[in-house]
Amino acid sequence: MKAGIVGLPNVGKSTLFNCLSNAKAQSANFPFCTIEPNVGVVNVPDPRLEKLESLVNPERVVPATVEIVDIAGLVKGASKGEGLGNQFLGNIRETDAIIHVLRCFDNENIVHVDNSVNPIRDKETIDIELQLKDLETVDKKLEKVKKAARTGNKDAIREDEVLSSIKTALESGKSVRTVQIDEKLRAEFVKPLQFITDKPVLYLCNVNDDAAVSGNEYVEKVRELVKDENAEVLVLAVGTEADITELEDYEERKEFLSDMGLDEPGSAKLIRSAYKLLNQETYFTAGVKEVRAWTINAGSTAPQAAGVIHTDFEKGFIRAEVIKYDTYVEYGSEQKVKEAGKLKVEGKEYIVQDGDIMHFLFNV
Repeated sequence: MKAGIVGLPNVGKSTLFNCLSNAKAQSANFPFCTIEPNVGVVNVPDPRLEKLESLVNPERVVPATVEIVDIAGLVKGASKGEGLGNQFLGNIRETDAIIHVLRCFDNENIVHVDNSVNPIRDKETIDIELQLKDLETVDKKLEKVKKAARTGNKDAIREDEVLSSIKTALESGKSVRTVQIDEKLRAEFVKPLQFITDKPVLYLCNVNDDAAVSGNEYVEKVRELVKDENAEVLVLAVGTEADITELEDYEERKEFLSDMGLDEPGSAKLIRSAYKLLNQETYFTAGVKEVRAWTINAGSTAPQAAGVIHTDFEKGFIRAEVIKYDTYVEYGSEQKVKEAGKLKVEGKEYIVQDGDIMHFLFNV
C-alpha cells in the first residue's frame, strides 16, 4: 500500500518527500525536476511502540512503515499528454491514496507555473485533469457495457446505471469518491476500473513557518473548499520541516520545534495521517527478542493478522492471545497481565483492534 504525493510543479512535493523519507530526491526551482517517481519507505511514528520498548527492553524494535511516492508535477492539459501527463497519470494510478500538496505561501523567488499563488485554482487544475482521465476510462467501459445492456443482460444493465452516474458526476466536475454508490456495487463495478479520483485524498497546505501552527488565509480558503469532501487538511511548513530533519541532535530538533510552537514535527502527523488514509492499522508483538508493529488492513480477522507474519500462521491458525495496549501498560508486563486474568483468548472470527498486543498459536 502506498500514498502518492501530487501537485503542480514547484509546490514543495520533492522537498516534502525528502523530509519524510530522509532520501535526497533532487529538488530544484523549475518544473519537471522529478521525472521518475521516487519511492521511500517511511517509519510510522508511534508513541505506543516507544512505551512498549521501555517496558519490555527488547533486543530490537521494528516500527510499522508506509510507502510514499514522489510523482512529477502535473500541468494543465496533462490528461491530453501535456508536460509529463501520461507518465504522471500512470504513476498516480498505481498508488492507493493521494497526498495533494497545495502551495499556500508567498515567495517571489520561487517560480509558480501560473505566475501567481492561488491554491484554489491549483487544486481545480489537478482535479480537472484527473477527472478528464477518469472520464476517458468510464467512456471506454460504457461503450462495451451499453452493448451488453441492450441484449437484456441484467448485470450489464446494473453496471450501466452505476457507471452512467459516475460519468454524470465527472462531467459536472465532481470526483468519483464523492458519488454515493452502494458498497457492493462499488466493489463490483467501480473498484476494478481503478479511477484516479476514487482514491482517498489528504490535502497538505505548504505554508511559511510563521503559519505552521494556525495556518493563513490561503489555508482557510482550502478548508472551506473541501469541507464537503470528507478529506483531511493538514498544514505544514515543508521548508522548515526539511531544515529540522537536517539536525542530527534530538535536543536541537526539540528546541527548534518549541520555537515554532509545535510539540512534534508536522511530518510525523502527516505520516500517521497517510497510514490512516490507506486504511491501515497496527497490532504489536512484544518479547525480549523483538517489539514489533505489524501493519494490517482495518477490519482484519485474527487469522489474517497472523498471516502478515507468515502464511503458515494463517493456514494453521488455532487461536490468538490478545492483550489490550492500555492493559499492558497498566500492568507493565505480559506475566502480570496473565496473573490478573486480563489476557483474552480469541478465535478465527475476532476482528483485530488497533493497538492489540498479540501472540498466535498455530499448527501446520
